[in-house]
Amino acid sequence: MIYVIARAKLKEGMLEKYIEICKANIPNVLAEEGCIMYQLATDCGGTETDPDCATFVEWWESQAHLDAHLATPHMARFREQVTPLRISTKLQILKSV
Repeated sequence: MIYVIARAKLKEGMLEKYIEICKANIPNVLAEEGCIMYQLATDCGGTETDPDCATFVEWWESQAHLDAHLATPHMARFREQVTPLRISTKLQILKSV
């Protein structure tokens, strides 16, 4: 299994627009082969709380499924839409042992 934590640092005031774009794309991702979970979350406490961040928590059957996901046309459109809203993205990919 492959797990992904993708944290986006957004420009001030862009969180709601980012969430709107993400919610429109989530059904496309959930329909992909190999997608077990694809959930958007925002900070609600802890040591790194930031009101201008959003995090995807993903679960994929394999690295091949994740690679196929990243190459889909809807993800290319998604990246085009959200790139102007983001300052940076931190991507962590984990493999179960």
